Amino acid sequence: MSETQTDRMRKVKSILVTQEAPSDPNSPYLKLAEKFNLKIDFRPFIQVEPVPVKEFRKQKIDILQHTAIIFTSRNAVDHFFTICAELKLEMPPEMKYFCVSEQTSNYLQKYIVIRKRKIFTGLKTAQDLLELLKKHKNEKYLFPCSDIRKNDIPDFLKNNGYNHTEAIIYHTVAADLSDLKEVFYDILAFFSPSGITSLFQNFPEFKQNNTRIAAFGPTTAKAARDAGLILDIEAPLPNAPSMTGALELYIKKANGIR
Repeated sequence: MSETQTDRMRKVKSILVTQEAPSDPNSPYLKLAEKFNLKIDFRPFIQVEPVPVKEFRKQKIDILQHTAIIFTSRNAVDHFFTICAELKLEMPPEMKYFCVSEQTSNYLQKYIVIRKRKIFTGLKTAQDLLELLKKHKNEKYLFPCSDIRKNDIPDFLKNNGYNHTEAIIYHTVAADLSDLKEVFYDILAFFSPSGITSLFQNFPEFKQNNTRIAAFGPTTAKAARDAGLILDIEAPLPNAPSMTGALELYIKKANGIR
């Protein structure tokens, strides 16, 4: 830990997690709050907006010319099938679906009868999904995504000569956070570069002062540093693969808990 971070080591009483509140009563965040008597609030710093059909048509994508669709989130599933409905398209029974996680694949049942479809599911990460794609190189893939997305899947498809099309079906934009203007937290936890962008779009005069910044993933950490923020907590760590794990390690040090 750098000298700057050591000087900033102060007791933690409150955390703002820049994501939706968990629906699971056993969420590790709720357990963390209980364990250390913390105030933990949740507030998404980004939101998604659908691409209008008129804008989608400009991409000149024929959805039914593809044999497989890659889904990396429930947002992608929702916006994809909304576009299909507006275009009056029905997915053929032989269409294949490649989903990043079981949660995403189960969500498909909102739109299709999944027991009658060919669905391939990764364990949780994009890397898991890439391992599945390697076994199905002859498909013609459609990758519905946001205008702001990670590069891992598109780069893999492009660099390995897969027949694929990227379809922008929703936009990721900064949420309105004006009600947080006078609210202070000891730690702000970020999970994407878009969250950092939203912070400064909403609060151009933001001064970090004693607020600790936590970032998940190297791209988020880089965005925080590029924005001139001091990064106090970086996840994942070898001994803390989750954001909650990294927060717990920091809180124990800052609050003098052994």
